[in-house]
Amino acid sequence: MDSSLNRSNNINLKLISYVSFTFIGYFIIGLSLSVLPIFISKSLGFSLLVAGIVISLQYISTFFLRAYSGKIIDGKGPKPAVLFSMIGFSLTGIFLIFAYYFKFSPILSLGFLVVTRLLTGCAEGMVGASPINWAIMDLGEKYTAKIISYNGVACYGALAIGASLGIVIEHKFSLYGIGILSIILGIIGFLFAKTKENKTNLNPKENQSFWKVLGKVAPFGVCLALGGIGFASISTFITLYYNYFHWNNGALCLSVFGGLFVAGRLIFSNVINNYGGIKVAIACLFVETIGLLIIAFATNAQIALIGAGVTGLGFSLIFPALGVVAIKSVSPSNQGSALAGYGLFIDISLGVAGPIIGSVADFFGMQFIFPFSAAMVFIGLGLAYFLKKKSNLKKLNED
Repeated sequence: MDSSLNRSNNINLKLISYVSFTFIGYFIIGLSLSVLPIFISKSLGFSLLVAGIVISLQYISTFFLRAYSGKIIDGKGPKPAVLFSMIGFSLTGIFLIFAYYFKFSPILSLGFLVVTRLLTGCAEGMVGASPINWAIMDLGEKYTAKIISYNGVACYGALAIGASLGIVIEHKFSLYGIGILSIILGIIGFLFAKTKENKTNLNPKENQSFWKVLGKVAPFGVCLALGGIGFASISTFITLYYNYFHWNNGALCLSVFGGLFVAGRLIFSNVINNYGGIKVAIACLFVETIGLLIIAFATNAQIALIGAGVTGLGFSLIFPALGVVAIKSVSPSNQGSALAGYGLFIDISLGVAGPIIGSVADFFGMQFIFPFSAAMVFIGLGLAYFLKKKSNLKKLNED
């Protein structure tokens, strides 16, 4: 009994040590997530569309780095990718400081913010799948669902904590404080990664091109992308949405979203193994749609807060539920590319969502962004149901 408990604790400690890199990276991302849209629109005087485009540049560079990071992981192991990511996150802090220093020149300041968001995307692209693959290589494939779930807790928990703390830091120390903290955390992550042993699963005979792997995971990725629009609408525009209705504590929605997200991952950690990824994804997309509709029809900040929590609960298991299925569609030697390719779709979702939702707000009104987001997630629900029916038909034909 004691031996089994010690082994379980050892596995959890190892798992936490790997996903700590995810936590550091997404905490740095979260620090500026709530303050930059307001800084761009209020301090620099640009439109919401411009703010959405600048924020979404992160996801464009992440898109291009995903494939590269997948090849690094499959060929050289995840450690180099993590090291590169930590360097990138430190550099984002430097350019964030430049952006604030030159705020007297809106165009120049915006230019530094563009560089900041591109570097953030590069760093995110390198760290996105690396800790997951590192943990799988060390602990074994039987822990895949648990590893992806814990990594998601680290990711979105860090975003929520970072976003709320970013508001406080910006209020007391301006963007300087956020920039300096980002530099320090990136350095800490780099030094910690240097102490860990690298792992590889390289088997040249099984190695496939990234694009072939991408084709295998694409159906699950598209479903993930549609589900990600709900998260994008909250993470990028909730503070502006609250300002529009003259409500207070908009950043609290991110914290509630993150809290229920983490709770969903921890409380329902075994449902993927028990019921299957597709079934869990369908249930989660349905709950996320309900949460977004609650925000859309909320008449006060408290109801919107409830909607954010329901949305977080719904979004909590979508990535691991579909991710487990995506990984099983390829050989172990291609898991780095599979996770990187699968993750591309959330980058596409977040990259496209910013400008599109910003345009909805500019042309139709801020009050339409959450009905729009709910409709997109509902389409994802329909796609997940179609994938389930297709899977059942394939099994029936095989029998």
